[in-house]
Amino acid sequence: MKKLILASSSPRRAFLLNNLSIEFIQKRAEIDETPEPEEKPEDYVTRISKEKVMKVMEEANGVILGADTIVVVDSTILQKPSSREEAFQMLSKLQGRDHFVYTGIYILNKFNGKEASGYTKSRVWFSPLTPDEIWRYIDSGEPMDKAGAYGIQAMGAFFIEKIDGDFFSVMGLPLNLLWKLSKEVDFELFR
Repeated sequence: MKKLILASSSPRRAFLLNNLSIEFIQKRAEIDETPEPEEKPEDYVTRISKEKVMKVMEEANGVILGADTIVVVDSTILQKPSSREEAFQMLSKLQGRDHFVYTGIYILNKFNGKEASGYTKSRVWFSPLTPDEIWRYIDSGEPMDKAGAYGIQAMGAFFIEKIDGDFFSVMGLPLNLLWKLSKEVDFELFR
């Protein structure tokens, strides 16, 4: 059986794959995630996903999956916050309004050389939050390793009024897109 290599250190992506009983090996892909000047969000997540795969390609043999998720508000890409203050600034921008979440996927099947990529775009609406509520959320530690400083799958779900798009994409791995792209590279996700 061909093995899946997840070129990501994301615990949420690993959780989703484990939850689906998909056997995989997780490899950290350290790359420069600086956006290019004038780079569109969909191009950014697709490029970063591919770069993650290319980073682990030499040491991995199998089907390699890279993914990247960003939050976009007012044409500004919000990645993972580097400090509590940056998390506060991000959540202050998101509260009481809508924003977009982009997740890109890139898959390379090293056995047959086939590759496929794509992205999803979801719209998310946040409830209004007070500064005290934002700081209490930051104090939980949850925002610090997540794009846009929140996680839809945990306490951050309290703030989300609705989404238009793929819940799993907002969580970090759009499963429907993953299924479609895996078929393009001749990899069966389930038996």
